[in-house]
Amino acid sequence: MERDEDVAPMEDFGAILDRVTDAFVGLDRNWQFTYLNERGKTAVCEAAGTEYTVEELRGQSIWDVVPEAADTDFYDEYHRAMETQSTRTFKEYYGPLSTWFEVRAYPSDTGLSVFLRDVTEQHEQRQELKHRETVLREVYGVISDQSLDFEARVEGLLAIGTRELGTEYGTLSRIRDGEYVFEVVKAPEGTVQEGERVDIEETHCERVVAEEEALVAEDIGADYPDLAENAGFTEWGIACYVGSPVIVDGEVYGTFCFYDTDSRDGSFSEWAVTLTELMGRWVGAALERRITEERLETQNERLERFATLVSHDLRNPLSVAATRLELLEEEHESEHTAAIRGAHKRMETLISDILTMARVGESVEDVTEVSLAAAAHEAWETVPTGDATLEAESRVSIEADAQRLRQLFENLFRNAVEHGGPDVTVTVGHTGDGFYVADDGPGIPESERDTVFEFGYSTAEDGTGVGLSLVAEIAAAHGWTARVTEGTDSGARFEFEAASDTAPRGVTNE
Repeated sequence: MERDEDVAPMEDFGAILDRVTDAFVGLDRNWQFTYLNERGKTAVCEAAGTEYTVEELRGQSIWDVVPEAADTDFYDEYHRAMETQSTRTFKEYYGPLSTWFEVRAYPSDTGLSVFLRDVTEQHEQRQELKHRETVLREVYGVISDQSLDFEARVEGLLAIGTRELGTEYGTLSRIRDGEYVFEVVKAPEGTVQEGERVDIEETHCERVVAEEEALVAEDIGADYPDLAENAGFTEWGIACYVGSPVIVDGEVYGTFCFYDTDSRDGSFSEWAVTLTELMGRWVGAALERRITEERLETQNERLERFATLVSHDLRNPLSVAATRLELLEEEHESEHTAAIRGAHKRMETLISDILTMARVGESVEDVTEVSLAAAAHEAWETVPTGDATLEAESRVSIEADAQRLRQLFENLFRNAVEHGGPDVTVTVGHTGDGFYVADDGPGIPESERDTVFEFGYSTAEDGTGVGLSLVAEIAAAHGWTARVTEGTDSGARFEFEAASDTAPRGVTNE
């Protein structure tokens, strides 16, 4: 009975350990097995490559049963736990089992209790997430590299895609007039070339274009028997395929796809398909931007030609009319000549505004340090200001296009004189975030401040409604925001700041 009482607690403890999800192994000070739960026995037997019962393992040294483990961190960590009598927790890979274990070793005076958990799946998931993050960073590095043109970026994406999907071929195609045009290609030398054209019906991409969604096939012959009848399979031997539609302006531009001449043993992962779709979407967005930029460039060129033509065709007869008016004034005095001269002046202003508006929308690329005060005084000299006064003593320099900055000041000064009267005072100064132009005229009603920069806005009977819209365009070309507020003297105050959360672009103290 005494024996039964002594054994019962151990049997109960063993029953508890058998219910533990981790593998458990008990070792004495001589590294001999004292106890193993069912999972512990399985782990030891798999590591040893031999089937044992728990009774057969008891009393044997772990390093004799699994000699390969003596050359691993398991050996070092177990010994360190016993030597220091401190718990050791670590994660280690055991090559013979191709398994990652999370290990907790608890030492005592009599031996070591070891809990092992197979964390291979979790480890692989974490590694896969890290790998995906690395790939996405690589993709971002390619698409954000401003030193590369569009084709070079697509080549970079195709290189990443073929590597990740394990294919030899990757292409960006364009569908035009029923033909499949290879635009950018990643392929073995001597195979497909950029610029080649084939009938869209001969390709697997026809399905992608028709359904406007990705096509995934590990084995074309087995997965899509109908596609196995086209030339893509019968002549070119394309056996596996992943392709995504490239959408531009809501229409299918072409396809972004990867393929190979060997079918796959396993399936393409969801990650591989998602990566293909993501890259295909970027290609579509980039193409859309490029097409938009090309259209804008064409429109700007047409506008420039139109403005120049209008300017030339109007200024010539206007010059003739002005000369004739001078001759007429020498021969006759008339109250009408002043009105004619005013009309000529207004036409000249309109012509200048047309030319400026045609050119001012271009982004500023080359800037220099321009003295805020000096630029203001130069602009003041070019505007009929009468008895108006300019106060511009700021010792601040701005990185700007000097000519456009002068145009900005000219339009603001002209606006101030037109609306503030001949004795208006205009002040130019800097703020902590930019600069301002203010006057002591009647100001602009709060209800109209959101519309003053709109093309055509003017409260003057003979105003063109162009001046302040030009101011907004010049500011935008520099990357500045423009707004109008009430000045300290109840007049109008125009403020300009960099369009970002950082310090204003180009404002420096002298």
